[in-house]
Amino acid sequence: MKKEQQLAHSIMEKVGGKENIIQLNHCMTRIRLNVKDESLVDLKGLKQIPGVMGVVEDDTLQIVVGPGTVNKVADEISKETGLRVGEVAGNQNVTAQDRQAALKKKNSTPLKNGLRRVGNIFIPLIPALVASGIINGAANFARNAGVNPEETWMAILLFLGGGIFAYLGVLVGWNTAKEFGGTPALGAIAGIIIINPALATITLFGEPLVPGRGGLIAVILAAWFMVVVERSARKIVPNSIDIILTPLITVLVVGFATLFIIQPVGGLLSTGITEGIMYVLDIGGVFAGAILAGFFLPLVMVGLHHGLTPIHMEFINTIGVTPILTILAMGGAGQVGAAIAIYVKTKNSRLRTTIKGALPVGFLGIGEPLLYGVTLPLGRPFITACMGAAVGGAFQAFMDTAARGIGVSGLSLIPLIDDNKYLLYFLGLVVAYTFGFIFTYLFGFKEEMADNLDY
Repeated sequence: MKKEQQLAHSIMEKVGGKENIIQLNHCMTRIRLNVKDESLVDLKGLKQIPGVMGVVEDDTLQIVVGPGTVNKVADEISKETGLRVGEVAGNQNVTAQDRQAALKKKNSTPLKNGLRRVGNIFIPLIPALVASGIINGAANFARNAGVNPEETWMAILLFLGGGIFAYLGVLVGWNTAKEFGGTPALGAIAGIIIINPALATITLFGEPLVPGRGGLIAVILAAWFMVVVERSARKIVPNSIDIILTPLITVLVVGFATLFIIQPVGGLLSTGITEGIMYVLDIGGVFAGAILAGFFLPLVMVGLHHGLTPIHMEFINTIGVTPILTILAMGGAGQVGAAIAIYVKTKNSRLRTTIKGALPVGFLGIGEPLLYGVTLPLGRPFITACMGAAVGGAFQAFMDTAARGIGVSGLSLIPLIDDNKYLLYFLGLVVAYTFGFIFTYLFGFKEEMADNLDY
């Protein structure tokens, strides 16, 4: 039996058997499961499975197994359960009220739930954003090095790398409608309404409309409103003409509402957010950079960091770069430094093996394996990692680095750095590595912490 098959079977056994799984999803590093009966889940046993780097209890049960492995394990679970990724099992008794009660029990807040919803919209898009961002970054790197952008192969690279960013609104609209329980194709229409170049031919109140105004924030609002209107229409439209009348009413109502209300409001929100953050960075400088980087790992810990994606994209849409991604990327770098310090100090073979396996992807900007397998279970190293990240964030803010794309961090972000500041960004990583190491080595780790680990 292959390693991934064994891991999948072990996970299913500890969550109460494949019959207890009612929904399967995954992101870059985590298997995300909804289960029928939570009392059947053996959390301690899950954490002790070789290959499981951590377990997060949230609105879904999230099992961290690392990049690459997660896809293969999800496929194996899908084969065993018969569930496709994202599909909910039929004939099960878990109601919406049950799920809402479970969320309340887990101390959910409107802000956490909102960020989680936004994360669910963007998580499926991450592979495409990563691939396109790296292609774009490599092409821009070559152009900065003097390659003629009109060369055929350069034009092709720029074409391939830029496609998703040109039409991202359509994908975001689709996923938004899907997340809120509406028809995905109608959500895609909401995205098309926002980004359609033909908007420039329409004049309202004496002013031509601006394609893309409001960015992804407006797309999310319009797609969400699509779901609201669709559900309301479905309650009053007779079944015999539902397939015709409901989508017609929905598109007309939301279309006009988007042009007259949602897009202008989205424009104000997106402008306010980007200008507000820029003002904070301008005024706060290194202090603001330290705060942003130092508190990023707690967001990753609860899986809410993907909720920041539309802010990054709005920066890219408005000023061409995101100045906060390079700062937030220091969160993972501080953790890498902390993990190296622990590896140097500890004699615990299991802990050293975990660090050795998680460090390579940590350097490449995927921090969950180190987070859930090393720093968070140990406790104090999580804090010293955040401290190291804060120093790196202050450095990036001082050097005014920024990124042209999103989806990656760590060393992988280097090709996407703007204004030829590749070396400065790399030096910021080194700063975060160094201070994460120093803080953890001096007062962040003692050997008895490893002896008390729950795995």
